[in-house]
Amino acid sequence: MRIDIHSSKFELTESLRDYIERRVQFAFNWAYDKLPQVHFRLNDVNGPKGGVDKVCRIQIPMAGANPVVVEEIQADMYVAIDRAVERASRTMSRRIQRSRTHRREQYQAVAWPEAQ
Repeated sequence: MRIDIHSSKFELTESLRDYIERRVQFAFNWAYDKLPQVHFRLNDVNGPKGGVDKVCRIQIPMAGANPVVVEEIQADMYVAIDRAVERASRTMSRRIQRSRTHRREQYQAVAWPEAQ
């Protein structure tokens, strides 16, 4: 899995990069081989003024479907990352489960000819 991290209006530190990589590996260990890439966009809207303005946006492309996009805004970047990764993991899990259920229903609906 390739993890792309882009930040704007603040410097992306090595510790923040390592934290994101660990969180993604932990949250997506069940689907690590199914995800070719995860895109992170980190932004500090107000800059040094402070406030609830740290934005973490995650985009996960899915083959044959719309990408999963999750955005979280918090006062602390680490909290925004945690919550965004958790929401993205739950969303991916639901989508995969729905696609499995849908495929199973399609196969059950097929009328197989009886053997003669």
